[in-house]
Amino acid sequence: WIVSFCKVRTFLPGSAMTTSALRRQVKNIVHNYSEAEIKVREATSNDPWGPPSSLMSEIADLTFNTVAFAEVMGMIWRRLNDSGKNWRHVYKALTLLDYLIKTGSEKVAHQCRENLYTIQTLKEFQYIDRDGKDQGINVREKVKQVMSLLKDEDRLKQERTYALKTKERMSVEGMGISSSNSNSHQLAYGRRASQYGDDYSRSRGSPSSFNSSSSSPRFSSDLEQARPQTTGEEELQLQLALAMSREEAEKPLPPVS
Repeated sequence: WIVSFCKVRTFLPGSAMTTSALRRQVKNIVHNYSEAEIKVREATSNDPWGPPSSLMSEIADLTFNTVAFAEVMGMIWRRLNDSGKNWRHVYKALTLLDYLIKTGSEKVAHQCRENLYTIQTLKEFQYIDRDGKDQGINVREKVKQVMSLLKDEDRLKQERTYALKTKERMSVEGMGISSSNSNSHQLAYGRRASQYGDDYSRSRGSPSSFNSSSSSPRFSSDLEQARPQTTGEEELQLQLALAMSREEAEKPLPPVS
């Protein structure tokens, strides 16, 4: 738990701890989401800004891994099924999907075509916010773009060629990023795409992997960073943790087979 709170602190600009980010991180822990799922949840959050291109690029890389591909797409379909006040989940999921179709594995476009009806139903998405603004139009317009791309094979090939070249160029230009920023980014989002190997399903959340990391010097540093900086922040962490625990405890038990 402490290390996970540290991840939130490390990612947020200026180490500012927001309620939405902290709540999202607690849910990640409670529901035991994988690193790939956490990345998608972060990219498609309700925060009033778009998903970072660097994060979408990491997710695109993950789609070339069989295990991570299933996790990424599974979470995207869940986000697309959201509605109402969570319209940003839907809009950002479509934005991410558009990016993955162009720069991720070709299996992304293939799966989208197999589930075209699910995407097409979003052309009727409706949501009027408390100020009377039609936020649903953002979703409806994005759906048109994605549908148009999926239905035009030649255009898709051209868009993929251009997008992949652009991504490669930006990747080379980004090689100059400092090691401190790289370490910070890794703490925020977990393991890199290249680290998703055959041991992924075995090591995920295993007690042995946790214990081995707990003895490292970096773990001690993580503990220090995770400590609440103010009384208000400490109270917020506690309240959210208790709320999520109650939520789990109140869930009905599965029927005994």
